[in-house]
Amino acid sequence: MDSIQSTVKTYILEQFLRDANPDDLKPDTPLIAGGILDSLATVRLASYLEEQFGIQLEAYDVNEENLGSLDQIAALVRSKQAAGAEGRPS
Repeated sequence: MDSIQSTVKTYILEQFLRDANPDDLKPDTPLIAGGILDSLATVRLASYLEEQFGIQLEAYDVNEENLGSLDQIAALVRSKQAAGAEGRPS
């Protein structure tokens, strides 16, 4: 598990799964389809990702395809960070 996944996992456990066994939340655990994140939780997670990782998410980024698992979230954050780095002057 990479640092992005670990950070997001900790947030999800603290905010949405307080009584869960941390070992049960794996990189491929379905977060939205599995009922861990509802629509409000998904919006809260998106705000957290923007603050924590310094990225800007668009409305079309906030969906099950991008936020459906820790793996998908980490890929989204990395792609947004890379896109942001490309847009900055050297």
